[in-house]
Amino acid sequence: MTVIVLLCVSLGAAGVLAFAGDRRFAPELNILASAATFAASAALAVDVYVNGPLLAAGGFFFVDAFNVYLTVLTAFVSMTTAIFSRPYMRHERERGKVGHWGMRFYHAMFQLFIFAMLLALLTNNVGVLWISMELATLSTVLLVSLYRTPSAIEAAWKYFILCGVGIALALFGTVLLYFAADRVLGEGTPGLLWTNLNGVSSRLDPRVMSLAFIFFMVGYGTKVGLVPMHNWLPDAHSEGPTPISAVLSGLLLNVALYALVRCKVLVDGATQSHKAGYIMMFFGLLSLLVAAFSLLRQKDIKRFFAYSSIEHMGIATFAFGLGGPIATFGGLLHMLVHSLTKSSIFFAVGHAAQMTATQEMGRIQGLIRANPFVGWGLMFGVMAIAGMPPFGVFASEFLILTATMKDAWFLTPLFLLGIAVAFSALFRMVMPMVFGAAPEGLTRTHPAHLPVVLHMLLVLMLGIYLPSFLSEWFHKAVLLLIKYLLVWIWRICD
Repeated sequence: MTVIVLLCVSLGAAGVLAFAGDRRFAPELNILASAATFAASAALAVDVYVNGPLLAAGGFFFVDAFNVYLTVLTAFVSMTTAIFSRPYMRHERERGKVGHWGMRFYHAMFQLFIFAMLLALLTNNVGVLWISMELATLSTVLLVSLYRTPSAIEAAWKYFILCGVGIALALFGTVLLYFAADRVLGEGTPGLLWTNLNGVSSRLDPRVMSLAFIFFMVGYGTKVGLVPMHNWLPDAHSEGPTPISAVLSGLLLNVALYALVRCKVLVDGATQSHKAGYIMMFFGLLSLLVAAFSLLRQKDIKRFFAYSSIEHMGIATFAFGLGGPIATFGGLLHMLVHSLTKSSIFFAVGHAAQMTATQEMGRIQGLIRANPFVGWGLMFGVMAIAGMPPFGVFASEFLILTATMKDAWFLTPLFLLGIAVAFSALFRMVMPMVFGAAPEGLTRTHPAHLPVVLHMLLVLMLGIYLPSFLSEWFHKAVLLLIKYLLVWIWRICD
């Protein structure tokens, strides 16, 4: 019942805001709906923590330790983003960048996007997962083009074409997966349910599953933003509204990676090998290196942090590909802390761009003098995302580095090179924007303090102390994700 309520709140809010999205109370209604979604997700998490994995609606929905924490994270970040968007979008409305229909469209599509991501996380059906990912793509394509400028429409078109092709390839992978399951589970819906597929994965045709994973890797990897399928992401971030950049980097990339990891578990069981992991390691490490060096060439602040998102999703993909308890635990933690940190950074970046009326990094300077809250918010966000202790990103990257040194030592220099280049690029490019003399003629804004402070405090806490319930969730999720890898290692050792 909680799962149904969780989804109905965001879907119902999308319908209401489609008609009332430009009313005076529309931002507050958006916040209220997002808060209700977060409350329902927290209740669902408590249920799973107490009673274990659960099925709902006749097996249509499935919740376990892996997707429940991502569900809570998605609901939480969407709530804080709604809080941030209240003053941000009102300022955009006053400047004339968004009109009456644009505001209705923005609020309705925001809630529809949240619904699509939650449906993707909670569904037990591989086909519905694909449909919800396509729905998330379509809703965000429309949001990226919200300002209706030539560059925004071009970015939305590129996003639609690249992710449309990617999601089509993921559909073909889904067809191959069903073809393999049909021989074991028979025709119909049972062959598309995660719970059924996990139980018979060792009996699925390994050749078909290996081919299916290639299509999943390219298809869902496009949504993750992995190199070389990443070109849509910087454009979408730079041209769309900043709240959408926050949820794209903080949430959508996680959902796509979640789908990819679920598919990897099935392929590991079918092939009884680590082939899928090697593919993920390659694309993850390639994304880390390309994105790290690309940071040095960026001039637009939102494109700059979009490449940072590609870098960190590369790190998480590499960790899940590497496998093993330490790397998988580090990958789960990295998804969490990256989402909180990157969304906080985009909150600060959005206010900085509104104050200076530009996204060009060379024209943004003296933020601490102009607005200490925005300046220090961006500075602490960069320190966190660069992996400085004691923030949570340092803890996750240290775990992944430790696992790399243990299980793939020959890749350690490349991993360290990517992290070091990204670290230097972040501080080299951001320091002049934060410090120095503030330019004259800045626009007066009313930034939302709560989301930035709350996210930074959580990231700091996760770097110092991991709550027992979260640690238990991660340990259970690790066992779910590496069970077939452990069997494979045991057979090799035997």
